[in-house]
Amino acid sequence: MAKHEFLSSEWITAAKAIQNTYSDQVAEAPLEVTMNLTVTDTPFQEGKVEAYLDARHGKLAIVLGQLESSDVTVTIDYETCKAVLIEGNGDAALQAFMTGKIAVEGDVAKLLAYQTTPPSALQLEITEKLKEITA
Repeated sequence: MAKHEFLSSEWITAAKAIQNTYSDQVAEAPLEVTMNLTVTDTPFQEGKVEAYLDARHGKLAIVLGQLESSDVTVTIDYETCKAVLIEGNGDAALQAFMTGKIAVEGDVAKLLAYQTTPPSALQLEITEKLKEITA
């Protein structure tokens, strides 16, 4: 299986294919949230990557671009974003927040509730598939 840099356009395409594979199996999300992400210090391009995480309608998607309106907007460095979203390392987010590496605007309570919601077995399986495509 080909590996791609996290959040590169190739990674987004491969991640969408994984999501589509599971689309008929995804259960209702325990908490629906939308989050615009501005990811800095990416290793594969100059500048930043703008993406959004959409956890509505029982699905989770990471898409390039920005939502016109989202519950929360997060500016985060690449390594921390990868640690949180791919490696499931919530401690990395907390540490980065405490040291100013993460800036949050919007519904912080909703973000914290989403982060502390335990993933389902299916979500863990999808995350494993995402790890397999991530360089």
